[in-house]
Amino acid sequence: MIRIGKTAEHEGLNPPEKAKKTVKRSGKLVIVESPAKAKTVGRFLGKGYIVKASVGHVRDLLRSELSVDVNDNFKPKYRVPNEKRAVVKELKQLAKNAEEVYLATDPDREGEAIAWHLMESVEVEPEQVKRVVFHEITEKAIQEAFSHSRQVDMHLVDAQQARRILDRLVGYSLSPLLWEKVRSRLSAGRVQSVALRLIVERDREIEAFIAEEYWSILAELKPEKEKSTFKAKLVKVNGQDPVLNTEEVVKPILIDLETAVYTISKIKRGERRRKPAAPFITSTLQQEASRRLGFTAKRTMAIAQQLYEGLDVGNGGSTGLITYMRTDSTNISKEAQQEARSYITQNYGNDFLPEKPPVYRTRTIAAQEAHEAIRPTSVSRHPDQLKPYLNSAQFKLYQLIWQRYLASQMEAAVYDTLSIEVSAVSPANEYLLRASGSVVRFPGFLVVYEESQDEDLNPDEEENVRIPASLEEGQQQKLMRLIPEQHFTQPPPRFTDASLVKALEEYGIGRPSTYAAILSTIQDRGYVVREGKRYIPTETGILVNDLLTHYFSEIVNTDFTANMEENLDEVASGEKQWVDVVRNFYQTFEPQLAHAQKEMPETKSELEKVGRACPECGHDLVIRWGRFGKFISCSNFPECRYTEPWLEKIGVHCPSCETGEIVERRTRKGRVFYGCSNYPECQFTSWKKPTPMPCPNCKGTLVIANKREVQCLQCQESFLLEMLEDGSPESA
Repeated sequence: MIRIGKTAEHEGLNPPEKAKKTVKRSGKLVIVESPAKAKTVGRFLGKGYIVKASVGHVRDLLRSELSVDVNDNFKPKYRVPNEKRAVVKELKQLAKNAEEVYLATDPDREGEAIAWHLMESVEVEPEQVKRVVFHEITEKAIQEAFSHSRQVDMHLVDAQQARRILDRLVGYSLSPLLWEKVRSRLSAGRVQSVALRLIVERDREIEAFIAEEYWSILAELKPEKEKSTFKAKLVKVNGQDPVLNTEEVVKPILIDLETAVYTISKIKRGERRRKPAAPFITSTLQQEASRRLGFTAKRTMAIAQQLYEGLDVGNGGSTGLITYMRTDSTNISKEAQQEARSYITQNYGNDFLPEKPPVYRTRTIAAQEAHEAIRPTSVSRHPDQLKPYLNSAQFKLYQLIWQRYLASQMEAAVYDTLSIEVSAVSPANEYLLRASGSVVRFPGFLVVYEESQDEDLNPDEEENVRIPASLEEGQQQKLMRLIPEQHFTQPPPRFTDASLVKALEEYGIGRPSTYAAILSTIQDRGYVVREGKRYIPTETGILVNDLLTHYFSEIVNTDFTANMEENLDEVASGEKQWVDVVRNFYQTFEPQLAHAQKEMPETKSELEKVGRACPECGHDLVIRWGRFGKFISCSNFPECRYTEPWLEKIGVHCPSCETGEIVERRTRKGRVFYGCSNYPECQFTSWKKPTPMPCPNCKGTLVIANKREVQCLQCQESFLLEMLEDGSPESA
């Protein structure tokens, strides 16, 4: 049941009611979040509707204080920020003259909360407001949504409000504690701290890991009267699993196998059906985009937002290309499934169409952002048709979503499997070797898409061996050679965007709308860095994690955080009151906070000296941390306020002025580039990272072009990086 209107916990948040005046109202006002969405929705609604964007949230907790009264049922104190007052003023005026006000914010808890805050800030009566929800921005979906409007669902609002208040209680309590005990500008969060803990603990597993040696033995065999060979792996010695942990153990077995007689003892032929992967949900989209496209979770969601809100694809206006991208449901509407089935029949034939539309199991935890998986709004919009209208990143992500969805509606792939057991008998022992392989008999969904392999799979897994078709049981085999291979066990790999999102989902930490924010926050705070695709904790991250896990062990905990998510789900469904959930949390949190404030030791380290004197007062210059990372300032602060930027040198002299050094810089949007430390006197810049190696041709500056090549800035020649490292200056 949907609960609407004000309740006790929401009282006091509105300005005093004014005397009602009779106002002649006309027209319909529709409020969405973004200008792009407003443009697309407005195109479909046509005349009679005024569509305006709130540009995200219009009201929030005050930034300057806790804004939560812990002594009065955790009542929040909201305020329209200065930058949103003009927007609210315009919306208020439009709402005053509108016959109906439609709140068409996103179809999740955050969107529901934005709708409620709009209703409160714009001072619209609940009976005048109509909430509309759509999961794709197409004409049909918009018309359907507006014909089935409802009231704002306060259960969903309460769940989002509880999350916001919980995060504020933790953040505004722990962050000042870290400033006092460790260093200014640090922060802690209810969910981000758990994600940081996963990364730090994985790093410690890697440090503590001790590699163990093991061996494998392959025999290359040739059947009688055959030219082709195949390889079989040793799996049993006298009926027991062999323990091949040293070369000394392996050598006698190799000698014995040289004299053995090899015979096919068993042949097993079979069939294997491989079903397609489910259509994307938020977490699987972020994982696959990371593995296949190299996108961060944040970038994936930003591009998906553009595809959802609408782009001009040559039909005279913006068109929404995918359904809503924050979801944990694998459901597909009947209409979309029918369209996909027609498309498959027309383009691939009936053999590729399953008898019944497939149904995929949604995650066991209740899907809070109910509704549909991420899919194209129309499967008939082939990626190649849209390519001229999309930028490279938009095209790649749309193509990935289109392929995954279409494949999910297709028939399974069928493989013919073959497993061979080979008996090897020597005078002293009996050995069993095994080879297995498979061949695609019917490709099914594979003609469209195949899910990429997890980056963290064991590289030593058995290969798909090519086996001659003429093998028969009892047939003798000729030993061509033995292949002993030494291996070492590998430590668990560091997290990537894909594997960290997967871990967060498996532990039940966060929800679809939070994964990207979690990963961005721990990087922005300087707690982790990404090297290649992998997350590595910084010294600061390790220190903060250790303090939080010691003094707040019950809260910075995967089980506790997952249980809290379940509690929020129950608030959203109306089974629990949000105040009770927050109170239960605070009863655990408050005594731990008091204990930490009293017992947590100060771990502030001395400021690192730069090795130069302040040009204004002569005191030492030191490295400090600010809102945007490292910077250099005077140790005599606040008496002396001299500062200068911190320049990250890369060990290369400037090729332009020859006196400066190349340093890493960032644009306002955070993109890394390289420039001279003598800027603005020297204007040298490069998007590609310069290297200390000189060009073999002209002795100019080489920059890294990609993983394999470097390019000279002067003569434009390209070289294979591995050749230069080996001392062979061969041009690519």
